Amino acid sequence: MTMTDIDIAKANLSGHSICLCKGGAFFTDDGRGISPVMKFIAEGRELSGYSVADMIVGKAAAMLFVKAGIAAVYGEVMSAAGRDYLKQHNITCSWGALTEKIINRKGDDICPMEKTVAELADADEGYLALKAKVALLFSAV
Repeated sequence: MTMTDIDIAKANLSGHSICLCKGGAFFTDDGRGISPVMKFIAEGRELSGYSVADMIVGKAAAMLFVKAGIAAVYGEVMSAAGRDYLKQHNITCSWGALTEKIINRKGDDICPMEKTVAELADADEGYLALKAKVALLFSAV
């Protein structure tokens, strides 16, 4: 049986935060949260048609995947909002565990990236809002 791109991405996710695959060729990144996809978009990397396996997929990541033209997504943990957003944009998605909400790193509130895009529907608008939020968080460090 030939492995699909999403199978290859899932098989190579272990030890990384994200794995992207297209045409059997894959690459990984170990950045935290949405930073790898934010970086790929900022660099203008062509991701259209790629399949993605990611550790955590919430609505923020889902919006970035839509903006980047990703074809299929697997989330080790996926939020209902992330799943719904991907389905609304006709992106095949699957998950290891489905959760109601993505929680922040401290474990005491909803992820700030999820809060940033909670009321947004447009992927480009979501990207700009996330870019501003990331800049704000890094300026506070």
